[in-house]
Amino acid sequence: MTSARTASRRPAWAGRNYTLLTAAAVITSLGSQGALIAAAFAVLEAGGDGGDVGLVAFARTLPLVLFLLIGGAVADRLPRHRVMVAANALNCLSQAAFAVLVLAGEAQLWQMMVLSALGGTGQAFFSPAAEGMLLSSVTSEQAGRAFAMFRMASTGASLTGAALGGALVAVIGPGWVLAVDAAAFALAGALRAFLDVSHIAPRPPGTGLLADLREGWREFTSRTWLWAIVVQFSLVNAMIVAADAVYGPQVARDHLGGAGPWGLALALYAAGNAAGALLMTRWRPRRTLLVGTLCVFPFALPSAALAVPAPIAVLCAAMFVSGLSIEVFGVSWMTALHQEIPEDKLSRVSAYDWFGSVSMVPIATALAGPAEAAVGRSAALWWCAGLTVAATAAVLCVRDVRNLTLRSKQVVKGAAEVGPGSADAEGSAGRLG
Repeated sequence: MTSARTASRRPAWAGRNYTLLTAAAVITSLGSQGALIAAAFAVLEAGGDGGDVGLVAFARTLPLVLFLLIGGAVADRLPRHRVMVAANALNCLSQAAFAVLVLAGEAQLWQMMVLSALGGTGQAFFSPAAEGMLLSSVTSEQAGRAFAMFRMASTGASLTGAALGGALVAVIGPGWVLAVDAAAFALAGALRAFLDVSHIAPRPPGTGLLADLREGWREFTSRTWLWAIVVQFSLVNAMIVAADAVYGPQVARDHLGGAGPWGLALALYAAGNAAGALLMTRWRPRRTLLVGTLCVFPFALPSAALAVPAPIAVLCAAMFVSGLSIEVFGVSWMTALHQEIPEDKLSRVSAYDWFGSVSMVPIATALAGPAEAAVGRSAALWWCAGLTVAATAAVLCVRDVRNLTLRSKQVVKGAAEVGPGSADAEGSAGRLG
């Protein structure tokens, strides 16, 4: 009876896998948002500067770029949940070691870079598998609502995690926050181990890794809207990460009062995410990519607010609007992928998407410190804002981005259609998570 009552409180399309993955995403979002703040302040408390913060961020994103394509091919070949669990285990161990070093007061820059690189490697294998799980889980009629509900749950957890993370870093130090993140990865991995992927048809034998990658590349390059937006986000993501991961903590330390106010700003960003996801549960724009791309322009607002630097209230407002806009884009993007990409190629296409979207991030984080030294922090932040706007304006010139529309009746692509209310519905991570 307890099981029946629990099921009755879920939407009809939220099956067992979807529920497990949503719970796992909530847990990791609670931990990872605090860990982002903790890692930056661990570097600063160890005597590092903005350049060192950038190097640690670079160390995490470089293996993410290097291994994403392999991760996508592996996720389309092996059971996706096993890939996700293995990646979670690696993230757990690397964050636990990071926490021990910080708590012992012996963390050195090279050690933090190595451990961050291990975390990035885990993310490289996790992200394509997780996105493929979500995209293969629901019928297209419910896809937008399912993606929005998933993102609303995870970003609501991000809101709480950012607020608690900033406060805990200020009160008990970054080491304990990193330890909490390690425990969150362990628990999330345990939940994902119970996922059921029996409805996904096994890949036929005989093709190798390179053949899989070539097939994914052909699928990726055959759609102008797909590669154009990925190229756009190669620049946009680089600017966002440089502003938020490198410059943001320094602006907070020098002008806003430290980790607590910066955590509040990140919490307002997560609140915007939740509001955007709630909006997308009820709104299904017909020209989904056009609407989503127009919502990329507000991504530049936090960089501009940090460049001034604006008071914390103005920064929080900019973060909220940016968070709402990014969620509208994220759901629109996932809906378009679900409609257009065959199920057996989802993880490989997702890997090319992630690869392109983060390819410039290591360069941006590595150059953030030298750029600050060359032109000043404020000017560097204005460049972040300006390049975000320019890249978004350019992609609107692509006809397929403006004209791609949702079809009223669609089917799930793959071996068999899986009803969204069945026990085979699944969830995934967000594009910028």
